Amino acid sequence: MTPLRTLLGLLRLAAGAVRRALGPVLSIVSPLGWIVLGCALGSVVVAVVLGWSEFLFLGLTLAGGLLAASAFLIGRARFRVEVELSPRRVVAGERAFGRLLVTNTGARRSSATRLDLPVGRGEAEFLIPPLAPSGAGAAAEHEELFAVPTARRAVIVAGPAVSVRGDELGLLRRRVRWADPVELFVHPTTTLLALSKSGLVRDLEGTVTSTLTDNDLAFHALRPYEPGDDQRYVHWRTTARTGQLMVRQFQETRRSELVLTQLVAAEGYGGADGAGASRDGGEEFELAVSIMASLGAQVVRERTRIRVVTETRELRTATVTTLLDDSCRLDPVAGLRTTPREFIRETLARDTPPSVLVVVTGSATPIAELRAIEAVVGKETRLLGVRAELGGRPRIATVSRFRLLTVGELGDLPKLLRRVT
Repeated sequence: MTPLRTLLGLLRLAAGAVRRALGPVLSIVSPLGWIVLGCALGSVVVAVVLGWSEFLFLGLTLAGGLLAASAFLIGRARFRVEVELSPRRVVAGERAFGRLLVTNTGARRSSATRLDLPVGRGEAEFLIPPLAPSGAGAAAEHEELFAVPTARRAVIVAGPAVSVRGDELGLLRRRVRWADPVELFVHPTTTLLALSKSGLVRDLEGTVTSTLTDNDLAFHALRPYEPGDDQRYVHWRTTARTGQLMVRQFQETRRSELVLTQLVAAEGYGGADGAGASRDGGEEFELAVSIMASLGAQVVRERTRIRVVTETRELRTATVTTLLDDSCRLDPVAGLRTTPREFIRETLARDTPPSVLVVVTGSATPIAELRAIEAVVGKETRLLGVRAELGGRPRIATVSRFRLLTVGELGDLPKLLRRVT
C-alpha cells in the first residue's frame, strides 16, 4: 500500500470519527440555522477584508440570534409517552382512533412542549402544556385523542412520538424520540364463500392422481411380483388362479392443496374504466386483493392446505388474521421483469403439484400470458383464473385448461364460484 493511500485511509477514518462525534451536535441546527450561520461568517469576512463596519454589525447580529436561540435548548424533559391505537385491526372504511398519553416522570414541573406524531403519510402536531411532577397531586399527565384515516387498505404506522424543543424562528431544534411506532392493520374488504360446496376443493381427504405407486388407497390394477415388493399386497386369489405371484398396484393420492397466487405487476391492472392502460392499478388492484383475501381466508377456515404467493412475497397462512395482516402490505409493482409463467414455475418448483392453482390478476393481463402458465403446470392440477375488472360484467369463460372468472365487484365472487363445478 502506497503512503498516499495510507494517508487517505487515515483521513477517511478521522472524518468518520469526527462525524460520529459531532453528528448529534450538528443535527440540532436547522437548514435555516445553517443559512444564518453562513451569512454571519460571510458578513464578518467581508467586514474584515473590505473594512465595512455595517457588515460587521450584521454578522454580530446574526451570531447573537443563534446564541439567543441556543438558550431555548437548555433543559431536559422527562416524559413517559404512550401511543395506543384502538382497535389494532379494522376493515377498510371502519373507524379507528388513537390515544397519546404524556406523563411527566421528572421531579420538576415541565415546560410547554411540542410533540410530533407521524400517522401514516401525515403528521399530527400536539402542544403539551406544562405538567406537574409525578406525585405532586396536580395533573402530571396529558391525553390527546385523534382519528386515524382508514379509507383504504394499508398498514398505518403511528409514531415514533418526537418532542421538539427550540426557538420560535426555527434556527435550532432538538428532537427527542419518546415512543416506538405502533402499527394499525387496515384489512381489505372480504366476502364469505363456500368453496367446498362449490367444488373448488372437492376432497379434503385426498385427491387421486395418475401417478402409480405400490402403497396407497386407490386400487389401480394387478401386476407380476418383483423382488422387493411388500408381500402384504400379494393378491393370493389371482396368484392361485394364474400360478404366478401377482401384487396390487395403486394410484397415488395426495392431500388436497390449493396454491393461491396474485400477480402484482402494475401493468396488469386497468383504471376505474377497466381500460388496459399502464397505470398504478388503483381501485382494480384493491378489488384483486379483496378477491385473493376472500379466497385465502375461506380456505384457511376450511383447514385445507394452502399457499398464498405473489411475485414479491409469500403470505403467512397460519390463521385468517395473519393472512389478512400480510395482505395489507401488498402494493402494485411497476416494471416487474418476471413473467407470470416464470413466477408460477418458480412457485411450484419447491413443492408437490397442488390440487388447485388459482391465479388472481387484473383486466389488463393478456389472456396469452395466462395460457402460457399451462405449460409449467401438470395436468393433475386444476386451473382457475380470476380477473378483477372494475365495473365489468361478471362472467365465466373456458380458456384451454383455465376456467376464467371475471369479477366486476366483490359481490360477484360468491355467485361465480357457485357456478364453478
